[in-house]
Amino acid sequence: MPQLYTAKVMHKRLFPKVNGFSYRIYYIALPLLKMANIAWPRMMSFNIHDHGAKDGGDLNDWAREILKQYGLNEITHSISLISMPRILGYVFNPVSFWLCLDDQQQLRAVLAQVNNTFGETHSYLCAHDDKRVIEQDDWLSAEKVFHVSPFLQREGSYQFRFSLNEKTLGIWIDFYNAEGKKQLITSLMGNLKPLTKSSMRRAFWAHPLVTFKTIMLIHWQAIKLLAKGIAYVPKPEQKKIRLTSTKNLTKL
Repeated sequence: MPQLYTAKVMHKRLFPKVNGFSYRIYYIALPLLKMANIAWPRMMSFNIHDHGAKDGGDLNDWAREILKQYGLNEITHSISLISMPRILGYVFNPVSFWLCLDDQQQLRAVLAQVNNTFGETHSYLCAHDDKRVIEQDDWLSAEKVFHVSPFLQREGSYQFRFSLNEKTLGIWIDFYNAEGKKQLITSLMGNLKPLTKSSMRRAFWAHPLVTFKTIMLIHWQAIKLLAKGIAYVPKPEQKKIRLTSTKNLTKL
């Protein structure tokens, strides 16, 4: 069942200068069952070209091919994509989340597809090496291999944590630099409810032009960091690899 996810985003940089922000946002949560482009009157739309391989191919097939490589496809009963919709034709998703659930609706894996403002994308597959259920207190570690912020080096690692039930979803991602020191903490926490025309309208008017707001806030935070004297990190050439997994999770 499609759902609306209303949430609060929080970012806090811990050093060399403290900088933080939070704001309200909403996402759509769509089951991946032979999905097609969706258009809602005048306001929101969903385009499969924004996700996965971004070639218009079936999103469920794309995700399941990845899961198959790591022995996770057989235990995945359903996949739900958490992403921002297009608003008046525009979207920028800093990260979208593909929640992979077993037949008991328990979380077994998460694909975090990250996009930067340079038009590049990379996915992190989060799962336990023994394929067990991801509990709300579990932290999953992955090497950082993708350039996102021009104010953070590409080396280091992420720590992911997820909490999911029928009504709420919480996501935490912490960044540790190459010396193992926590430098950035982020969270996304909110509520899930049915996606209807009325709930879409309420979300739209509560947070108008939310996708435009997201990209503007990204650039506003960049200006603040420059003003605080944080060094700008030029974008390195993207690595050829487009998918990495959490530590100890290996391909079959």
